[in-house]
Amino acid sequence: MSVVVRAIEHDEVPAAISLIVEGSLAPGGERPDDVDAYWRAVLATREREGEVLVASDGAEVVGVCQVMIFTHFQHAGGRCCEVESVYVRADRRGRGIGSLLLAAAEAMARAAGCYRLQLTSRNPRLVAHRFYRSLGFEQNSQGFKKSLS
Repeated sequence: MSVVVRAIEHDEVPAAISLIVEGSLAPGGERPDDVDAYWRAVLATREREGEVLVASDGAEVVGVCQVMIFTHFQHAGGRCCEVESVYVRADRRGRGIGSLLLAAAEAMARAAGCYRLQLTSRNPRLVAHRFYRSLGFEQNSQGFKKSLS
């Protein structure tokens, strides 16, 4: 496999959006034509020491995730890392791409001095839950969300 994980580039945003749309459990929630809005999210993430990572195989974007680093009020203001929007192209799943993305996220978290790496995964994504457990994540919380739109 020649997959490389690195920071997203502006011209890769449409491909990353396509991955999100493909894997979304909320059809219609994305705006694929508004590339600038997604790029602004990349820049805002970078301003806070995070990154939007892509897994690329040559010129193809085959995976994406957002890594956010923040100072937590708990643990005496310790640093925490939240991973969101983990998507691997459907025809490339099961080939280690998700593991590469999460390993890169963990490396970023460790380099930033984070005490914890966390992520959430929607209840119906049972295969993803098994995958995360296989990487050492523990399911120890129940997540709650409230839509404000």
